[in-house]
Amino acid sequence: MTRSSGILLHLSSLPSTTGIGTMGREARKFVDFLVLAGQRYWQILPVCPTSYGDSPYQSFSTFAGNPYFIDLDLLAEDGLLKPEEYEDIDWGGTPDRVDYAVIYEKRYPVLRKACARLLAAPPADYEAFCRDNAFWLPDYALFMALKTAHKGAAWHDWEPELIRRDPAALEEARRAYADEVGFWQAVQYLFFTQWSALKTYANEKGVQIIGDLPIYVAADSVDVWASPEEFQLDEDLLPTEVAGCPPDAFAATGQLWGNPLYDWEKMKQNGYAWWVRRIRHTCEIYDVVRIDHFRGFAGYYAIPYGDETAVGGRWRPGPGIDLFRTIERELGRREIIAEDLGFLTQEVYDLLAATGYPGMKVLEFAFDSRDGGGYLPHSYPRTCVAYTGTHDNEPAAGWFANTNEYARTRAVDYLRLSEEEGYHWGMLRGIWSSVADLAIVQAQDILGLGCEARMNTPSVPSGNWQWRARPGVFTRELAKKLRHLTEIYGRTDFWDVFPEEEPEETEDTEDAKAEESEAAEAESTETK
Repeated sequence: MTRSSGILLHLSSLPSTTGIGTMGREARKFVDFLVLAGQRYWQILPVCPTSYGDSPYQSFSTFAGNPYFIDLDLLAEDGLLKPEEYEDIDWGGTPDRVDYAVIYEKRYPVLRKACARLLAAPPADYEAFCRDNAFWLPDYALFMALKTAHKGAAWHDWEPELIRRDPAALEEARRAYADEVGFWQAVQYLFFTQWSALKTYANEKGVQIIGDLPIYVAADSVDVWASPEEFQLDEDLLPTEVAGCPPDAFAATGQLWGNPLYDWEKMKQNGYAWWVRRIRHTCEIYDVVRIDHFRGFAGYYAIPYGDETAVGGRWRPGPGIDLFRTIERELGRREIIAEDLGFLTQEVYDLLAATGYPGMKVLEFAFDSRDGGGYLPHSYPRTCVAYTGTHDNEPAAGWFANTNEYARTRAVDYLRLSEEEGYHWGMLRGIWSSVADLAIVQAQDILGLGCEARMNTPSVPSGNWQWRARPGVFTRELAKKLRHLTEIYGRTDFWDVFPEEEPEETEDTEDAKAEESEAAEAESTETK
C-alpha cells in the first residue's frame, strides 16, 4: 500500500431523491469528486442487507447485497421501471436523514415491479449469476421467502421442520414459495449488477473501494440457519454463549451484542471452509477489506445466553494465526486492514504482527491520556491506517466541541489547532502529515459537520445510520482544497495543475441543481 488517502462515506449517506443513497449517478459523482480531490480510496460500511435496528453490522446475510442501494433511475434506464412508478413517491425524512421505516415500506413494492419484468425476460447473464453464487444465493432466497411468509418472524419461530431444515420440508417450501424465491434472487442480481458497474467505474478512475467485514453474523440470519454446525448452539439450535465486550470506562456493564459465537474447533476441522468462502466473496466485491473487531480472532468475549448485561462474560481463545494462514494458503495474499481497536493484549499485538496486516490508529483516542495510548501521530508505524474517527465516533468538529477541557487543550497544543483554520482541518492535517501509509477521514470531517451528522453511537439501539450528505456539498472548491493538502503531505501523485474549467452543463447538472433546490426548500420548510 503506497502513501495515499481516502474518504469514509457509506452508500446510504450519498445524496438521493429516493430517500437513501444508491449505486447510481450520485455514487459516480462522488467517485469523480475523489479523483478531483486526489483521493485514492473510498471506504464504505458493509453493503449486506440491514435487519433490526438498520445496522449494516446486523444483517440477514453476510453474502447478500442491500436492496435499498439499488438505484431506481438505473432500473428505469434498463426498462425495468417506469419513472411514474417511483418518482412521485414520498420517500420520507429530510435531505440529510434516512427514514428506514418509509424505505422498508415503499422500496420493495417498486422492486417487485422491476423484478417481475426482469424475470419475464431474464438477461443473458442471469442464469450464470445464479450458478456462480449457488454457494449462498438459493439458501438466502428461500430464507427471505420464508421470512416473508412468516411475517418477518425470526427463523427460531418457524415450524420445527423448517427450523431444522428437514430436506422434504425445504423442498416443499421451494415449490410453495417459488415466485417469492425468484423475487429475492432477482433482487440480488440487480444489486450485484449495479455494484459491479460502480466498482468498475471507480477502479477505472484510479479509486479503490475499502469494504467492511463484520466479524460476527446476526442470530436471525441465513448464515446461522443454513450452517448451524459452524456456531456454538445447543440441541434446540439456540446459542450457548453470545458475543459482546466486557465492562470498561465507556460502558459500566459492557456491551451485549448478542451474536452467536463460532465453533472454532469444528471450523478448524473442516479447514475453515465457511470463512474461506466468506473472505473470497468479500475480496471479490471490494478492493481492500477491513475486518471489524480483529481482536476477536486472538481471544473473544463470551457471555452466557440469556444474560441481560455483559458483566458475566469471560474470555476464550480464538483461532489465532491458524485461520489467516489457512486463508492465505487457499486464496493467496489479500489486501486486508485489521480493526485492532478496543481492549488489546499482547496476544492481539502478536497476531497482528504475524499476519502483517496494517492496524488502525484513531486520532480522537490520542488525547485521553498523557502518553496518547499509541494514537498520537508521531508514534504511528508506517504500516497502519490513520483515522480522525470511525463511523462509531463523533465527527472531528463534534469531538472537539464535546470533549473534556484536558483533551481539548492537549489537542490544540499537539496539533497547533486554531479557530481561524478550523479545528477539524487541523485534526485532518494531523493524520495526513503522519507516516501512516494510508489516512482516511470521514466525509463529515471535510464538510465540517458536528455530532448531528454522527453515523453511529455504540450501545444506543435507535437513531443510528441515518445521516446523509446534502446535494451539492462535494464541490469543486472543496476538492481543490483537499487536493492541495493531499499533495503537500505526499499522498497523491497528482502534481499537475488543478483543472479550473467548469464542466459543460448536462442533464445530470440540471438534475443536481433541481435536487439542491428541493433540499433548500425542504430545509426552509423545516425551519418554518
